[in-house]
Amino acid sequence: MLLSKDRNIAHFDLDAFFVSVETLRNPKLQGKPLLVGGGSDRGVVAACSYEARKFGVHSAMPMRVAKRLCPEAIIIKSDFEAYSKYSHLVTDVIKDSVPVFEKASIDEFYIDLTGMDKFFGCLQFTDQLKKKINKESGLPISWGLASNKLVSKVATNEVKPNGQLEIPFGNEKNFLAPLSIIKIPGIGKETGYKLLKMGVETVKVLSEIPVEMMENLMGKSGIDLWRKANGIDETPVVPYHEQKSISTETTFQTDTIDINFLHSQLVRMTEEIAFQLRQQNKLTGCVTVKVRYSNFETFTKQLTISYTNADHVLLKTAKELFNKLYERRLLVRLLGIRFTNLIPGNYQISLFDDTQEMINLYQAIDSVKKRFGEKTLIRAVGVGA
Repeated sequence: MLLSKDRNIAHFDLDAFFVSVETLRNPKLQGKPLLVGGGSDRGVVAACSYEARKFGVHSAMPMRVAKRLCPEAIIIKSDFEAYSKYSHLVTDVIKDSVPVFEKASIDEFYIDLTGMDKFFGCLQFTDQLKKKINKESGLPISWGLASNKLVSKVATNEVKPNGQLEIPFGNEKNFLAPLSIIKIPGIGKETGYKLLKMGVETVKVLSEIPVEMMENLMGKSGIDLWRKANGIDETPVVPYHEQKSISTETTFQTDTIDINFLHSQLVRMTEEIAFQLRQQNKLTGCVTVKVRYSNFETFTKQLTISYTNADHVLLKTAKELFNKLYERRLLVRLLGIRFTNLIPGNYQISLFDDTQEMINLYQAIDSVKKRFGEKTLIRAVGVGA
Protein backbone atom coordinates (compact mmCIF):
# COMPACT_ATOMS: atom_id res chain seq x y z
CA MET A 1 0.00 0.00 0.00
CA LEU A 2 1.26 3.49 -0.86
CA LEU A 3 2.23 5.72 2.04
CA SER A 4 0.41 9.04 2.44
CA LYS A 5 3.50 10.97 1.34
CA ASP A 6 3.38 9.10 -1.97
CA ARG A 7 -0.27 9.89 -2.67
CA ASN A 8 -1.76 12.90 -4.46
CA ILE A 9 -5.55 13.12 -4.37
CA ALA A 10 -7.50 15.98 -5.94
CA HIS A 11 -11.08 16.76 -4.98
CA PHE A 12 -13.18 18.69 -7.52
CA ASP A 13 -16.57 20.15 -6.61
CA LEU A 14 -18.81 22.15 -8.97
CA ASP A 15 -19.83 25.39 -7.26
CA ALA A 16 -23.56 25.66 -6.42
CA PHE A 17 -24.09 23.21 -9.28
CA PHE A 18 -27.85 23.50 -9.90
CA VAL A 19 -27.73 27.27 -9.57
CA SER A 20 -24.71 27.47 -11.89
CA VAL A 21 -26.55 25.45 -14.54
CA GLU A 22 -29.59 27.72 -14.27
CA THR A 23 -27.51 30.91 -14.60
CA LEU A 24 -25.60 29.41 -17.52
CA ARG A 25 -28.91 28.78 -19.28
CA ASN A 26 -30.27 32.21 -18.32
CA PRO A 27 -27.47 34.76 -17.76
CA LYS A 28 -30.02 37.33 -16.53
CA LEU A 29 -30.14 35.36 -13.26
CA GLN A 30 -26.44 35.96 -12.61
CA GLY A 31 -25.74 37.69 -9.30
CA LYS A 32 -29.31 37.32 -7.99
CA PRO A 33 -30.54 35.36 -4.95
CA LEU A 34 -31.83 32.07 -6.38
CA LEU A 35 -33.56 29.09 -4.81
CA VAL A 36 -33.84 25.79 -6.69
CA GLY A 37 -36.41 23.30 -5.41
CA GLY A 38 -40.09 22.80 -4.70
CA GLY A 39 -42.17 25.91 -5.15
CA SER A 40 -44.73 25.27 -2.42
CA ASP A 41 -44.28 26.53 1.13
CA ARG A 42 -43.95 22.94 2.32
CA GLY A 43 -41.25 22.18 -0.26
CA VAL A 44 -37.51 22.03 0.38
CA VAL A 45 -34.59 24.08 -0.96
CA ALA A 46 -32.46 21.77 -3.12
CA ALA A 47 -29.81 24.41 -3.86
CA CYS A 48 -29.31 28.14 -3.44
CA SER A 49 -27.00 30.79 -4.87
CA TYR A 50 -24.24 32.37 -2.83
CA GLU A 51 -26.26 35.60 -2.90
CA ALA A 52 -29.11 33.80 -1.11
CA ARG A 53 -26.72 32.17 1.36
CA LYS A 54 -25.79 35.63 2.67
CA PHE A 55 -29.30 35.75 4.15
CA GLY A 56 -28.79 32.47 6.02
CA VAL A 57 -30.46 30.24 3.42
CA HIS A 58 -29.03 26.75 2.89
CA SER A 59 -29.92 23.54 1.08
CA ALA A 60 -32.46 21.19 2.71
CA MET A 61 -34.11 24.20 4.39
CA PRO A 62 -37.93 24.37 4.21
CA MET A 63 -38.87 26.72 1.36
CA ARG A 64 -41.15 28.80 3.59
CA VAL A 65 -38.22 29.56 5.91
CA ALA A 66 -35.95 30.42 2.99
CA LYS A 67 -38.53 32.83 1.54
CA ARG A 68 -38.93 34.48 4.94
CA LEU A 69 -35.16 34.96 5.26
CA CYS A 70 -34.79 36.15 1.67
CA PRO A 71 -38.11 37.55 0.37
CA GLU A 72 -36.48 38.79 -2.85
CA ALA A 73 -35.24 35.34 -3.84
CA ILE A 74 -36.19 33.97 -7.26
CA ILE A 75 -37.54 30.41 -7.02
CA ILE A 76 -36.69 28.07 -9.91
CA LYS A 77 -38.32 24.72 -10.57
CA SER A 78 -35.67 22.05 -10.87
CA ASP A 79 -34.74 20.55 -14.22
CA PHE A 80 -32.92 17.33 -13.49
CA GLU A 81 -32.52 16.42 -17.13
CA ALA A 82 -30.40 19.56 -17.57
CA TYR A 83 -28.37 18.90 -14.41
CA SER A 84 -27.72 15.33 -15.54
CA LYS A 85 -26.59 16.55 -18.97
CA TYR A 86 -24.02 18.96 -17.50
CA SER A 87 -22.87 16.39 -14.96
CA HIS A 88 -22.17 13.91 -17.77
CA LEU A 89 -20.35 16.64 -19.71
CA VAL A 90 -17.97 17.34 -16.81
CA THR A 91 -17.56 13.61 -16.17
CA ASP A 92 -16.52 13.08 -19.79
CA VAL A 93 -13.92 15.87 -19.57
CA ILE A 94 -12.41 14.28 -16.46
CA LYS A 95 -12.60 10.77 -17.94
CA ASP A 96 -10.66 11.92 -21.01
CA SER A 97 -8.00 13.62 -18.87
CA VAL A 98 -7.11 11.26 -15.99
CA PRO A 99 -6.49 7.52 -15.52
CA VAL A 100 -8.43 7.03 -12.25
CA PHE A 101 -11.29 9.06 -10.80
CA GLU A 102 -14.28 8.54 -8.52
CA LYS A 103 -17.62 10.26 -9.02
CA ALA A 104 -18.83 10.83 -5.47
CA SER A 105 -22.05 12.60 -6.47
CA ILE A 106 -23.62 14.43 -9.38
CA ASP A 107 -21.23 17.37 -8.90
CA GLU A 108 -18.26 15.99 -6.94
CA PHE A 109 -15.17 14.04 -8.03
CA TYR A 110 -12.00 12.55 -6.51
CA ILE A 111 -9.01 12.13 -8.83
CA ASP A 112 -5.97 9.99 -8.04
CA LEU A 113 -2.93 11.86 -9.38
CA THR A 114 -0.37 9.68 -7.60
CA GLY A 115 2.83 9.54 -9.64
CA MET A 116 1.85 12.52 -11.77
CA ASP A 117 4.31 14.75 -9.91
CA LYS A 118 7.23 12.85 -11.47
CA PHE A 119 6.17 13.72 -15.00
CA PHE A 120 4.08 16.88 -15.06
CA GLY A 121 3.42 18.24 -11.58
CA CYS A 122 0.14 17.59 -9.74
CA LEU A 123 -0.49 21.25 -8.95
CA GLN A 124 -0.01 22.36 -12.54
CA PHE A 125 -2.09 19.48 -13.89
CA THR A 126 -4.96 20.14 -11.46
CA ASP A 127 -5.01 23.83 -12.33
CA GLN A 128 -5.13 23.07 -16.06
CA LEU A 129 -7.91 20.51 -15.58
CA LYS A 130 -9.98 23.13 -13.77
CA LYS A 131 -9.54 25.54 -16.69
CA LYS A 132 -10.46 22.80 -19.17
CA ILE A 133 -13.67 21.93 -17.27
CA ASN A 134 -14.64 25.58 -17.08
CA LYS A 135 -13.97 26.14 -20.78
CA GLU A 136 -15.85 23.07 -22.02
CA SER A 137 -18.83 23.21 -19.64
CA GLY A 138 -19.03 26.90 -18.74
CA LEU A 139 -19.39 25.91 -15.07
CA PRO A 140 -17.29 27.19 -12.15
CA ILE A 141 -15.49 24.52 -10.13
CA SER A 142 -13.24 24.45 -7.06
CA TRP A 143 -10.55 21.97 -6.07
CA GLY A 144 -8.38 20.84 -3.19
CA LEU A 145 -5.17 18.82 -3.52
CA ALA A 146 -3.71 16.77 -0.66
CA SER A 147 -2.31 13.39 0.31
CA ASN A 148 -5.77 11.92 1.00
CA LYS A 149 -9.46 12.27 0.18
CA LEU A 150 -10.50 13.74 3.53
CA VAL A 151 -8.09 16.67 3.52
CA SER A 152 -8.59 17.42 -0.18
CA LYS A 153 -12.38 17.62 0.34
CA VAL A 154 -12.07 19.92 3.36
CA ALA A 155 -9.62 22.07 1.41
CA THR A 156 -12.10 22.42 -1.46
CA ASN A 157 -14.89 23.45 0.92
CA GLU A 158 -12.64 26.12 2.43
CA VAL A 159 -11.98 27.89 -0.89
CA LYS A 160 -15.39 27.70 -2.61
CA PRO A 161 -16.53 29.31 -4.82
CA ASN A 162 -14.11 29.14 -7.74
CA GLY A 163 -11.09 28.47 -5.52
CA GLN A 164 -8.14 26.13 -5.36
CA LEU A 165 -5.88 25.03 -2.53
CA GLU A 166 -2.99 22.59 -2.15
CA ILE A 167 -2.14 21.11 1.26
CA PRO A 168 1.42 19.74 1.03
CA PHE A 169 2.20 16.42 2.70
CA GLY A 170 2.96 16.93 6.39
CA ASN A 171 0.71 20.01 6.70
CA GLU A 172 -2.59 18.10 6.98
CA LYS A 173 -2.90 18.39 10.74
CA ASN A 174 -1.92 22.07 10.85
CA PHE A 175 -4.44 22.88 8.13
CA LEU A 176 -7.30 21.13 9.92
CA ALA A 177 -6.43 22.29 13.46
CA PRO A 178 -8.13 25.74 13.58
CA LEU A 179 -11.28 24.62 11.76
CA SER A 180 -14.62 23.98 13.46
CA ILE A 181 -15.38 20.31 14.07
CA ILE A 182 -18.44 20.60 11.82
CA LYS A 183 -16.06 21.05 8.86
CA ILE A 184 -15.02 17.39 9.20
CA PRO A 185 -17.07 15.15 6.85
CA GLY A 186 -19.11 12.62 8.80
CA ILE A 187 -19.75 14.77 11.87
CA GLY A 188 -23.51 15.22 11.85
CA LYS A 189 -25.78 17.23 14.13
CA GLU A 190 -25.98 14.59 16.86
CA THR A 191 -22.24 13.92 17.06
CA GLY A 192 -21.44 17.61 16.70
CA TYR A 193 -23.77 18.51 19.58
CA LYS A 194 -22.25 15.79 21.75
CA LEU A 195 -18.72 17.07 21.11
CA LEU A 196 -19.69 20.71 21.63
CA LYS A 197 -21.23 19.80 25.01
CA MET A 198 -17.83 18.38 25.91
CA GLY A 199 -16.20 21.69 24.96
CA VAL A 200 -14.72 20.32 21.75
CA GLU A 201 -15.16 23.12 19.22
CA THR A 202 -12.09 22.90 16.98
CA VAL A 203 -10.42 20.04 15.14
CA LYS A 204 -7.23 20.73 17.13
CA VAL A 205 -8.97 19.98 20.43
CA LEU A 206 -10.57 16.86 18.93
CA SER A 207 -7.19 15.62 17.67
CA GLU A 208 -5.66 15.96 21.13
CA ILE A 209 -8.21 13.71 22.87
CA PRO A 210 -6.60 10.28 23.49
CA VAL A 211 -7.84 7.78 20.95
CA GLU A 212 -8.72 5.35 23.77
CA MET A 213 -11.05 7.95 25.27
CA MET A 214 -12.70 8.55 21.88
CA GLU A 215 -13.27 4.81 21.53
CA ASN A 216 -14.84 4.65 24.99
CA LEU A 217 -17.12 7.59 24.18
CA MET A 218 -18.23 6.60 20.66
CA GLY A 219 -16.96 3.12 19.87
CA LYS A 220 -15.40 2.51 16.45
CA SER A 221 -16.78 5.81 15.12
CA GLY A 222 -14.76 7.56 17.85
CA ILE A 223 -11.55 6.05 16.45
CA ASP A 224 -12.57 7.14 12.96
CA LEU A 225 -13.19 10.72 14.14
CA TRP A 226 -9.83 10.82 15.91
CA ARG A 227 -8.08 9.69 12.73
CA LYS A 228 -9.90 12.33 10.67
CA ALA A 229 -9.01 15.06 13.18
CA ASN A 230 -5.37 14.05 12.79
CA GLY A 231 -5.59 14.18 9.00
CA ILE A 232 -5.32 10.41 8.55
CA ASP A 233 -7.32 8.79 5.74
CA GLU A 234 -6.28 5.79 3.64
CA THR A 235 -9.58 5.56 1.76
CA PRO A 236 -8.82 4.70 -1.88
CA VAL A 237 -10.21 6.46 -4.92
CA VAL A 238 -12.79 3.99 -6.25
CA PRO A 239 -12.69 3.88 -10.07
CA TYR A 240 -15.92 5.21 -11.55
CA HIS A 241 -18.12 2.97 -13.66
CA GLU A 242 -21.48 4.14 -14.94
CA GLN A 243 -24.17 1.83 -13.59
CA LYS A 244 -26.80 1.36 -16.27
CA SER A 245 -29.65 -0.08 -14.23
CA ILE A 246 -30.82 -1.72 -11.03
CA SER A 247 -33.44 -4.45 -11.11
CA THR A 248 -34.99 -7.46 -9.46
CA GLU A 249 -37.41 -10.19 -10.54
CA THR A 250 -39.18 -13.15 -9.00
CA THR A 251 -40.18 -16.47 -10.56
CA PHE A 252 -43.08 -17.89 -8.56
CA GLN A 253 -43.12 -21.50 -7.36
CA THR A 254 -46.66 -21.76 -8.64
CA ASP A 255 -48.05 -19.72 -11.55
CA THR A 256 -50.72 -17.38 -10.23
CA ILE A 257 -53.58 -15.11 -11.23
CA ASP A 258 -54.07 -13.73 -7.69
CA ILE A 259 -54.02 -9.97 -8.32
CA ASN A 260 -53.57 -9.09 -4.63
CA PHE A 261 -50.56 -11.39 -4.40
CA LEU A 262 -49.06 -9.89 -7.57
CA HIS A 263 -49.53 -6.36 -6.23
CA SER A 264 -47.88 -7.30 -2.93
CA GLN A 265 -44.91 -8.77 -4.81
CA LEU A 266 -44.61 -5.60 -6.88
CA VAL A 267 -44.59 -3.46 -3.73
CA ARG A 268 -41.95 -5.65 -2.08
CA MET A 269 -39.63 -5.59 -5.11
CA THR A 270 -40.05 -1.86 -5.74
CA GLU A 271 -39.28 -1.00 -2.12
CA GLU A 272 -36.27 -3.30 -2.21
CA ILE A 273 -34.52 -1.69 -5.16
CA ALA A 274 -35.64 1.84 -4.23
CA PHE A 275 -33.81 1.34 -0.93
CA GLN A 276 -30.74 0.19 -2.89
CA LEU A 277 -30.98 3.35 -5.01
CA ARG A 278 -30.91 5.55 -1.92
CA GLN A 279 -28.03 3.60 -0.40
CA GLN A 280 -26.03 4.21 -3.57
CA ASN A 281 -27.07 7.89 -3.69
CA LYS A 282 -28.72 7.44 -7.06
CA LEU A 283 -31.94 8.53 -8.75
CA THR A 284 -33.83 6.84 -11.56
CA GLY A 285 -35.51 8.49 -14.52
CA CYS A 286 -37.19 5.43 -16.04
CA VAL A 287 -39.25 2.53 -14.58
CA THR A 288 -39.87 -0.77 -16.39
CA VAL A 289 -42.20 -3.58 -15.31
CA LYS A 290 -41.93 -7.09 -16.79
CA VAL A 291 -44.53 -9.85 -16.78
CA ARG A 292 -43.93 -13.43 -17.99
CA TYR A 293 -46.97 -15.65 -18.37
CA SER A 294 -47.22 -19.40 -17.83
CA ASN A 295 -46.80 -19.97 -21.59
CA PHE A 296 -43.42 -18.09 -21.33
CA GLU A 297 -44.64 -15.10 -23.33
CA THR A 298 -42.95 -12.03 -21.85
CA PHE A 299 -44.12 -8.42 -22.02
CA THR A 300 -42.68 -5.16 -20.66
CA LYS A 301 -43.82 -1.58 -20.29
CA GLN A 302 -41.72 1.39 -19.28
CA LEU A 303 -42.29 5.03 -18.39
CA THR A 304 -39.90 7.98 -18.22
CA ILE A 305 -40.38 9.95 -15.00
CA SER A 306 -38.85 12.91 -13.20
CA TYR A 307 -35.70 11.74 -11.41
CA THR A 308 -36.45 10.29 -8.00
CA ASN A 309 -35.62 7.55 -5.50
CA ALA A 310 -38.79 7.92 -3.42
CA ASP A 311 -40.87 4.80 -2.72
CA HIS A 312 -44.23 6.53 -3.00
CA VAL A 313 -43.46 7.88 -6.49
CA LEU A 314 -41.91 4.66 -7.77
CA LEU A 315 -44.68 2.46 -6.34
CA LYS A 316 -47.35 4.58 -8.03
CA THR A 317 -45.53 4.32 -11.36
CA ALA A 318 -44.91 0.57 -11.02
CA LYS A 319 -48.58 -0.12 -10.25
CA GLU A 320 -49.75 1.99 -13.20
CA LEU A 321 -47.44 0.09 -15.55
CA PHE A 322 -48.48 -3.29 -14.17
CA ASN A 323 -52.19 -2.48 -14.50
CA LYS A 324 -51.70 -1.47 -18.15
CA LEU A 325 -49.57 -4.54 -18.80
CA TYR A 326 -51.67 -7.20 -17.10
CA GLU A 327 -54.65 -7.22 -19.44
CA ARG A 328 -54.77 -10.86 -20.50
CA ARG A 329 -55.63 -12.28 -17.07
CA LEU A 330 -53.45 -15.33 -17.67
CA LEU A 331 -51.44 -17.19 -15.05
CA VAL A 332 -48.26 -15.25 -14.25
CA ARG A 333 -44.93 -17.08 -13.94
CA LEU A 334 -42.53 -14.16 -13.36
CA LEU A 335 -42.73 -10.53 -12.28
CA GLY A 336 -39.85 -8.04 -12.54
CA ILE A 337 -39.07 -4.35 -12.13
CA ARG A 338 -36.09 -2.34 -13.38
CA PHE A 339 -34.89 1.23 -12.86
CA THR A 340 -32.76 2.78 -15.63
CA ASN A 341 -31.42 6.24 -16.56
CA LEU A 342 -29.55 6.31 -13.26
CA ILE A 343 -27.76 9.46 -12.11
CA PRO A 344 -26.08 10.43 -8.82
CA GLY A 345 -28.42 12.16 -6.39
CA ASN A 346 -29.86 12.07 -2.88
CA TYR A 347 -32.87 13.14 -0.81
CA GLN A 348 -32.36 16.88 -1.02
CA ILE A 349 -32.01 16.88 -4.79
CA SER A 350 -34.67 14.33 -5.61
CA LEU A 351 -37.70 15.13 -3.49
CA PHE A 352 -38.12 18.63 -4.92
CA ASP A 353 -41.82 18.87 -4.24
CA ASP A 354 -41.93 16.87 -1.05
CA THR A 355 -42.03 18.21 2.45
CA GLN A 356 -39.28 18.23 5.05
CA GLU A 357 -41.41 15.72 6.97
CA MET A 358 -41.35 13.33 3.99
CA ILE A 359 -37.58 13.62 3.67
CA ASN A 360 -37.14 13.00 7.40
CA LEU A 361 -39.43 9.97 7.16
CA TYR A 362 -37.34 8.37 4.40
CA GLN A 363 -34.13 9.05 6.30
CA ALA A 364 -35.59 7.45 9.45
CA ILE A 365 -36.89 4.40 7.54
CA ASP A 366 -33.56 3.83 5.80
CA SER A 367 -31.68 4.25 9.07
CA VAL A 368 -33.75 1.42 10.59
CA LYS A 369 -33.29 -0.76 7.49
CA LYS A 370 -29.52 -0.26 7.49
CA ARG A 371 -29.31 -1.16 11.16
CA PHE A 372 -31.73 -4.07 11.37
CA GLY A 373 -32.12 -5.28 7.78
CA GLU A 374 -34.17 -4.34 4.71
CA LYS A 375 -37.20 -6.41 5.72
CA THR A 376 -37.56 -4.73 9.12
CA LEU A 377 -39.89 -2.06 7.72
CA ILE A 378 -42.16 -2.75 4.78
CA ARG A 379 -45.57 -1.51 3.69
CA ALA A 380 -48.49 -3.56 4.99
CA VAL A 381 -49.52 -4.49 1.45
CA GLY A 382 -46.10 -6.09 0.95
CA VAL A 383 -46.33 -8.32 4.01
CA GLY A 384 -48.12 -11.05 2.06
CA ALA A 385 -45.15 -11.30 -0.29
